[in-house]
Amino acid sequence: MSTLTGAWDWLTDPAHWSGENGVTHRLLQHLALTAVCLLVSCLIALPVALLLGHLGKGGALAVNLSNVGRAVPTFAVLVLLLLTPVGRWGEGPTVVALVLFAVPPLLTNAYVGMREVDRSVVQAARGMGMSGRQILFQVEVPLALPLILNGVRIAAVQLVATATIAALAGGGGLGRIITAGFNLASTPQVVAGAVLVAVFALVVEGLFEAAGRLAPRWARSTG
Repeated sequence: MSTLTGAWDWLTDPAHWSGENGVTHRLLQHLALTAVCLLVSCLIALPVALLLGHLGKGGALAVNLSNVGRAVPTFAVLVLLLLTPVGRWGEGPTVVALVLFAVPPLLTNAYVGMREVDRSVVQAARGMGMSGRQILFQVEVPLALPLILNGVRIAAVQLVATATIAALAGGGGLGRIITAGFNLASTPQVVAGAVLVAVFALVVEGLFEAAGRLAPRWARSTG
C-alpha cells in the first residue's frame, strides 16, 4: 500500500504537473507523437488495404507480411534504427518503429473489411454502370468502414501504450516520467507514470467507443 499511496501523492502534487518535465507537458508530447504516428500509419496502410481489397489480389500476402512484422518487438526495431543513419533524425527512429507497429492492425482490418463486403452488392453496383472508383468509394468503403475504424481504434490504443519507448531514445512523452523514476530509484514515480499511460489509453479507447455510438448506424454496424 505504501507504493500506491506514494504514487497517489506524486500524482496529486501540483508541482509534478507544471514545467517542461511536468505531467501536462509530457502528456501533450505523448499525444502529439501518437497522433503523428497514427496519421502516418493510416496514410501508408489504408490506401494499400483499400486498393488490394478492391482488386482482390495480393491482399493476403500483404496482410501476412505485415503480421510477420508484428513478431519483431518494437523496442528491438528502435534499437536497430538508432544504430543506422535514421538515428540522427531526432524523433525519427521512434516514429518509424511506432509506424511499423501500427500498420498491421490498420492493414489487416481494412483489407478484411473490404473483402467481407457482399459481392452481390458490388455486382449490382457494377451492373448499374458505376465505375471502379465509384464502387470503391461509394459502396465498398462505406460498408467496410466499421472494420476500418476498428483497426484505427486498435492502432491508436496500442500506440498510446507503446509510445513510452520514445523516452529510451531521448524523446518526450509520458515514458520520460517512468525513466526518470527509475533513475531516481523512485518506485512511486514509476507507478504513477504507468498509471498515467494506462489512463490515457483507456481515455482513447473510450473516445473511440463514444464516437462509434454517435456515428450513423451504417458506420458502426458489423453485420
